[in-house]
Amino acid sequence: MDALILIGSLLVLLAFGFPVAFAVGFSAFIGAWWIDLPLEAVIIQITNGINKFSLLTIPFFILAGAIMAEGGIARRLVNFAYIFVGFIRGGLSLVNIVASTFFGAISGSSIADTASIGSVMIPEMEAKGYPRDFATAVTASGSVQAVLTPPSHNSVIYSLATGGVVTISSLFVAGIFPGLLLGLCLMIMCVGFARKRGYPKGERVPFKEAVKIFFNAFWGLFTIVIILGGILSGVFTATESAAIACLWAFFVTMFIYRDFKWNQLHILLFRTIKTVTIVMVLIAFAAGFGAVMTFMQLPQIITEFFTSISSNKYVILMCINILLLLIGTLMDMAPIILILTPVLLPVTTALGVDPVHFGMIMMLNLGTGLITPPVGSVLFVASAVGKQKIEQVVRAMLPFYCLLFAVLMLITYIPAISLWLPHVMGVM
Repeated sequence: MDALILIGSLLVLLAFGFPVAFAVGFSAFIGAWWIDLPLEAVIIQITNGINKFSLLTIPFFILAGAIMAEGGIARRLVNFAYIFVGFIRGGLSLVNIVASTFFGAISGSSIADTASIGSVMIPEMEAKGYPRDFATAVTASGSVQAVLTPPSHNSVIYSLATGGVVTISSLFVAGIFPGLLLGLCLMIMCVGFARKRGYPKGERVPFKEAVKIFFNAFWGLFTIVIILGGILSGVFTATESAAIACLWAFFVTMFIYRDFKWNQLHILLFRTIKTVTIVMVLIAFAAGFGAVMTFMQLPQIITEFFTSISSNKYVILMCINILLLLIGTLMDMAPIILILTPVLLPVTTALGVDPVHFGMIMMLNLGTGLITPPVGSVLFVASAVGKQKIEQVVRAMLPFYCLLFAVLMLITYIPAISLWLPHVMGVM
């Protein structure tokens, strides 16, 4: 009954249109009142939820990504990607995916990836004979890489939701191979479509032009070196790398590329502060919600429920995947991570699943939800950028959904894809 009151009140508040963060907070207070838990205890948990130094990683990475997204990096990354794959049949779709790989490793945001790369690639692909709905579907699917590869904001949130069990550095390193695997599989599918449908191929870029393009894109690409190189070498922590990446992004955008005007900087900062505020309020209330769940012993109840379904580890993992895929279509990614991680992590830990591995499973599940109706935020952004109806994009996305599910199965049942590199790099 306790769990029904807590979860039921959350669903009712969401149904009445409450913002997710406040719905989580109010339901936490309702649950605490129901079990006679002092409200002061919930408030203490809420304040403790955001009183963490590692949380600085989120605003720094969000700001760095926003600066680079507005500073002309997207076009330079597209040109750089064209050098490697533009000459292949269906090359522009491959350029789209490779550019998303690079941009996701700078922004850490699927929405920023879709908006920036899509605004460049979708019109260009259409001009070269690709259907606009296909170009939009490629853009949206490619952006899912950003939730896996560093500096994924959602990996930072997952690390916090585990209560410090998993480090941000280990998640960043663990996401590299799954992100690259997803990108590679998307490219193979696009090559198949190109051969079947007769999509055009481009021309090779002359060496001198390629060198010029490389040096033009180098300054933006060096952000990836700062983030990954600094963390892996141990020169600085994930939080410190976020701050340095932010300073570097500002320097490159305002003094090297100079595509962004100084008089627009305050608008960008305001937009970033608004985004960060929403995230921080959500993290704070989710901490209170998680505390109430713990007092209700909800994680133990959920663990017993899953283990009663089957004693087979792989069957339970499939059930969890289906659960996450379904919930991911109904809510945004961050609140699901904050609410469900404390519930599901004990289940997977009892099965012998490494928490870092489970983080990658959760990221890809919920990343797929971002491009799935009815509440897929990235899907809506892609439709707006591509100027296509949601229905048209979803039809074009059907093969990509199947591919994402196949990659999810690989990541779920082959732990080494996520865990080999962190073990080799010594971050676990």
